[in-house]
Order: sequence, then structure tokens, then C-alpha cells
Amino acid sequence: MAVPTFVDKVSLHVSAGRGGHGVASVHREKFKPLGGPDGGNGGQGGSIILRVDPDVTTLIDYHHSPKRTAENGGHGAGSHKNGGHGSDLVLMVPDGTVVTDAQGNALADMIGPGTELVIAAGGRGGLGNAALASSKRKAPGFALLGEPGDELEIRLELKVVADIGLVGFPSAGKSSLIASISRARPKIADYPFTTLVPNLGVVTAGETTFTVADVPGLIEGASEGRGLGHDFLRHIERCAALVHVIDTATMEPGRNPVEDLDIMENELTRYGGLEDRPRLVALNKIDVPDGRDISDITIDDLRERGLRVFPVSAASGEGMRELTFAMAEIVRAARTEREVVAAQRIVLRPPNADSDEDFTVQESPDGWRVKGTKPERWVRQTDFSNDEAVGFLADRLNRLGVETKLVRLGAVEGDTVIIGSDENSVVFDFKPGIDAGAENLARRGEDERFEEKRPAHGRRKAIQEGMEDRAETETRADVARRLDKPEKYGPKAYVIGSPEDPDWAESDPDA
Repeated sequence: MAVPTFVDKVSLHVSAGRGGHGVASVHREKFKPLGGPDGGNGGQGGSIILRVDPDVTTLIDYHHSPKRTAENGGHGAGSHKNGGHGSDLVLMVPDGTVVTDAQGNALADMIGPGTELVIAAGGRGGLGNAALASSKRKAPGFALLGEPGDELEIRLELKVVADIGLVGFPSAGKSSLIASISRARPKIADYPFTTLVPNLGVVTAGETTFTVADVPGLIEGASEGRGLGHDFLRHIERCAALVHVIDTATMEPGRNPVEDLDIMENELTRYGGLEDRPRLVALNKIDVPDGRDISDITIDDLRERGLRVFPVSAASGEGMRELTFAMAEIVRAARTEREVVAAQRIVLRPPNADSDEDFTVQESPDGWRVKGTKPERWVRQTDFSNDEAVGFLADRLNRLGVETKLVRLGAVEGDTVIIGSDENSVVFDFKPGIDAGAENLARRGEDERFEEKRPAHGRRKAIQEGMEDRAETETRADVARRLDKPEKYGPKAYVIGSPEDPDWAESDPDA
């Protein structure tokens, strides 16, 4: 099997990096076992970027490696250490590459060296518990997960950016012509369809330098897929002008330059989008005696149509100077009218399907389906193995108004609630008015260890307060014993024979 050297259409599967997970951590050190949350955030996943490189002329690299993946973001760590960001993956593409999705919808037209397209954005990193802490949630026992990066199938289609496009029947001498006026050295042979891929040549005429594209042979029916013309006609869509290269010395019976021109124009018209381009006609091979005679016979008929016609010979070079300067004149005029294309950075932002709301709720045979940017993102960030994280998700959805809207639409307790798309959804049982995670001993999102009573601290405080009312003979230890066992050690002042006297009893004979 032959290995292709020129590829102008490929399908590419791109996967951006996943965001790193946040971490739930509590700061610990000597004499400070619960120093507060210090979990770091996860790093951003790497994005996949398409960038125009003028040195790249084919998509062959992606033909051999059609799957590309960016680096994931690093996970967070304790001591407020955030995860590192994943490295972006930059894919170089030729100037003039059109990017479409799997359905054929155009996403971007990559024109101009340095132009960039963020085709797949990296996933966001998850927040650590330090970032989730607040005055009401002092020490979260959970963190958010990193979000997956964009993953999609795209198609890259190269449309050569050239100033002049050469079109003509097979063996009309297009490759010879481009080799004569530039340093391009395409394959030249005496059989049809020698040229299988477009060739580019750089031409200098006076002070104007421009590029010329040699498009493979155009035959009748090319716009319907016959021959190679249909596959490569897109390469002349960006040309400022078209040059019809007509063979005046063809040996095929029944052919003449006028009919050849009509057939080519008919195919260009049926292909569409090229009606406004200026035309030049090059009557090639006038170095052959019969070729010069046919050129002399037909040149006036072609000029009567308003066309600029140039008898040329790619083999001897006759007439090539006049042709190249005519090309340069058209190119200069086109460049004057055309705006300078500056390098730009394009980021795809899919339209928000939520219209004016943050979410939508629809009843389906499977249950109540909730869709929206925020609910779906929150679900992706939740660690469902952690009850506290699930409770935090329930609070966020409740504040957004999901529960209120479900009740308004008729949802009752026990109904199935589905959040997310069909491919990646989470199912809940609807429980209106009940806080998820309420069975926890602590309030949701808090660490009960930070709220527990510390006996030593309370005892010291009580002793300090008791010192203010102590007797003169009492020491701090006496106050502590009296507070611990008041029935045994306190109070010290009493009247003998009174009920406070520990030695007095009603059965005492001296009472």
C-alpha cells in the first residue's frame, strides 16, 4: 500500500486534559491538632490548540495519528498546595485549514500565520476544602472533583491559500507551467492525471511575489465527483484569479480550445463560489507547430469574450513573462482591496441552551430531567462517596431553585429526578423540604470536632471564677476540689450545730 505524502482531509479525535481534584485536609501540628482546613485546589487541565504554521503544508501527521490528548491537571495537596496546570497541546496546521465538527458544521477558518483556535478547553480543577470554608462551614470534610476536559471529533480540511489557481484538463501542461515560472518541481509525465496532489510555486514578477497553485486535472463531470477535480477544486476557492491552461496541441479527437474552456467554466459554475474571480487564459504548447496554428485561430474568439489570452510555451518559456506580469497585476489589485488578516486567538464558546434560565426541567418517561450548565457542572464536581459532598450539592441545587421548580411542575416525594444528559446523568429520589445529609451529627459542611466542648478549658474557666469568691484560707486546689465534689469539700464557713455543720445530726445527744 502506498504511503501518502499529501493529505488534505482528516478526522481527528481530540481530548482535553481533566482538571485535578481538590483535596480535603486539616492542618495539624504540635499543640494544634485541628488547625483548620488547608486542602489545595486541583490544577486546570491542558487545552488542545490548533495553530497555523506557514511551514506546514499537509495534514499527513494527523492521518497517521488521529487521536490527540492533552495533559491532565495535578491534584491538590495539604498545606494549601495547589495542583499544577496541565500543559496545553498545540497542533500545527497549514494556512487555510477549515475546521468542522462531526456533523459538518463549520467551527473556524484558520487563515493567517499564528492564528490559534482553542478547539478543546481543559477541565476546571476542583476546589479544596480550604476554598470551600466559610463562616458557616468552618471545616468542610470534602472537596470538589476536577471536571473532565472537552472531548470531540473534528474534521480538518485544507484549502490551499494561493494567489493564482491553474485549472485545466489533464496533460494540459499545468505542472510544466508552474515549474517554468517558479522553483517548484512537480512530477511531469506524458500521461493523464500525472498530478495527484496540488502543487504550490512562488513566483516573482517585478516587485510582486505571489503563490500559484497547480490543481490536478479537471475533466467534464468533475463537479459530480468524476476524476480528481472534485476533490481538489476547493484548493482554488481562496485564489484571487484563475488561469485556464488550455492544450493547443492535444491529440484527442474532437477537442478544441473553445470547447475545453466552456467545459471547464461549466464545471466551475456547477461547483459554485468562483464566479467573481478574474480569469486569464494561457494557450499552452505553442512551441509545437500545430499548437501555434490552433492558438492563432482561436485567440480572437476568446478575446471577444472579454478574456485576456496569452499564447505561451512552458517548454521554451515563450510568453511566460507577459503571463506572470498579468498575474502580478491582478494579485496587487486584490491585495489592495483585501484587509490584512492579523493573527487571532479563537475560543469556541458553545451557546447556552438554558435561554434566560440557569436550568430547565422537563418531565420524561424516566422521570424529571434537569438540564443546565450549572447543575450538570456541579454534578460532575461531586464525590458521591462522601455524604457531606452530596449534602453540599443538594444545598446548591436548592439555592438555585431546582426543588421549587420541581414542586411547581407537580413533582412529589419519591419521584425520579435525573440531572445531566442521557450519556452521563445522575439519578436522585425527590425529597422536598428534606436536607440531604441531615442525619449527620454536625451541621452539613462543618467538622463537629471544631465545635466540641473542651473540658479542660471549661474547668479552668470555672476555677478562675471560683477564685473570686474563695475564703481567705482556700487555695486554688481547694477551689478545684470544691468544684469537683461540692458535697464533700465545700463550703468551709458554717455555724456549729447548724444544718451546714457536717458533724451535726439530729440524733446527737448534745443536739
